[in-house]
Order: sequence, then C-alpha cells, then structure tokens
Amino acid sequence: QVKLVESGGGLVQPGGSLRLSCVASGSIVSIYGMGWYRQAPGKQRELVATVTSDGTTNYADAVKGRFTISRDNAKNTVYLQMNSLKAEETAVYYCNADRLVFAGHQYNYWGQGTQVTVSS
Repeated sequence: QVKLVESGGGLVQPGGSLRLSCVASGSIVSIYGMGWYRQAPGKQRELVATVTSDGTTNYADAVKGRFTISRDNAKNTVYLQMNSLKAEETAVYYCNADRLVFAGHQYNYWGQGTQVTVSS
C-alpha cells in the first residue's frame, strides 16, 4: 500500500515563510513526477509546482520567484519552500505523485492535504 503524507502547514503572517514536506511510503519502485497543488475555498484545485525525477521543475506563474520545489529521490520526499506568502494563498495544499510504480503498475496518488493559512 502506498501513502502520501504531507506536513508543515500552519498559520503564517503575510510576507512570512513555510516549508511543506511530503513523504511517499510503501513498496515504491519509482516516482516520475512529484508536485504540489492547492485548493482555496470555493475554487478549483490548481497547480503550484512540480518536479520530475531528473530535477526538471515547473511553477505556476503566481509563485515563480517566491516558491521553490525540491525533491529527495532516495527518500521519495518532495518539499515546497514558500516565501513572501500572500493572504490569497490560503488554501489546502496537496501533494501529488505521478507515474508512481508500485506492484508492477503505474498510479497517480494524492495526499490528504495540509492547511496553509496566511493571515495577520
């Protein structure tokens, strides 16, 4: 069985920073892409950033220059360093693992989400 578990969310003031972590556990052979998405109340889930197993990154325009995604392939872990946070970035942040190979098949997995609240 595979699980994705996020951590690091919380309450932060505008302009502050948070670092999210997501660990994928289980008998995982490989994971091609790992990333972060977010969903604010009343809005659709949106891409924040992704990183492939070879280190290629992709960011939403809204977070470029402020957020940094990184990954430890050996630990099946992805991180998201978020700086200069804005109130409108309050959302549940979800971890995603794409083309995760487990038990001879490829899957797409989601974590349960971690709340990030940006407020003074």
